[in-house]
Amino acid sequence: MKKEVTRSVKGAVILSALSLSALYALPASAAPTISLLETGSTLLYPLFNLWVPVYTKMNPGIQITTQGTGSGTGIAEAISGVAQIGASDAYMSDAQIKQHPNILNIPLAISIQMINYNVPGLNNVHLKLSGPVLAGIYSGKITNWDDAAIAKLNPGIKLPNHKIIPVHRTDGSGDTFIFTTYLSDTTPAWSNSVGYSTTVSWPAVPGGIGAEGNPGMVQALKTTPYGIAYIGISWKKPVEEAHLGMAMLENRAGKFVLPTVANAKAAAGEMVKKTPADERISLVYAPGASSYPIINYEYAIVSKTQPNAEVATAMRKFLNWAIDPKGGNAPHFITAVNFVPLPDSAAKLSRKQIAEIQ
Repeated sequence: MKKEVTRSVKGAVILSALSLSALYALPASAAPTISLLETGSTLLYPLFNLWVPVYTKMNPGIQITTQGTGSGTGIAEAISGVAQIGASDAYMSDAQIKQHPNILNIPLAISIQMINYNVPGLNNVHLKLSGPVLAGIYSGKITNWDDAAIAKLNPGIKLPNHKIIPVHRTDGSGDTFIFTTYLSDTTPAWSNSVGYSTTVSWPAVPGGIGAEGNPGMVQALKTTPYGIAYIGISWKKPVEEAHLGMAMLENRAGKFVLPTVANAKAAAGEMVKKTPADERISLVYAPGASSYPIINYEYAIVSKTQPNAEVATAMRKFLNWAIDPKGGNAPHFITAVNFVPLPDSAAKLSRKQIAEIQ
């Protein structure tokens, strides 16, 4: 009996040792998770939300949290270190780079911006609009939908004698950056008075309203008859579901074109070849008869220096996957948000920048 008890005790000791051994030999997937925070652009937000579940399933040791807070916040929080990835439709200015030389601006794809409106009876018509007309509307100089400047662009269309209600972003926004870049490129008076940035001092327009993020812009326009707004292409489906109108914009060649992927690719073909090594460039108002005038790179704003080697490795791995045509730039991701995939020449530059993350 005594021997049997001894065997039992020995067995328990062996079992306990085996359990401890198993505990310390857990598979790599159970290792501490590396957490990355992405915040910023509401135009990029839908794409990150497609990417993250797929990527983290393939890489269970990495957790990525996404937040649609606006490009201004994305840039600021990448600079401060609050976020590892600041998503932005705007590249950092020379002044910002001079102050923060450790920050990279890495293109992930190319986006498009729509000009949408809610004009009863005309939302099924592609009204023609130009940069100077939009500048006139947002500066308060063009106040009615039947204004002569709008009528001249749209002969044969009965425009309503009703006040235009311009809707603009209230948060720091890359959409504001590229929209006001188009107005500045086409309208010297706007360039000299308001200019372009993620935040601008909007002229006081009676009845004009502000909204936060692309979701806020869609909702505001949906509930504001006779309104007009600038909205990122990744929100095209909600725009269509709300039966809002979509404008044809005048490009540099004087042609009126829709915000299609084909027209965005035409513009990209003219501008991407001019991309510098740091990839900070405006793709807005490209030459070419088919070029849609408001497109831009979608950026990951990232610090070269990460808290530790593990985070840096995770960042490089994820961003390289994001720009890979077999990864995050695969057609099923890019077409779902109506983006243009990152051209090979730009992807090569992006990979060089990603390699700088340490």
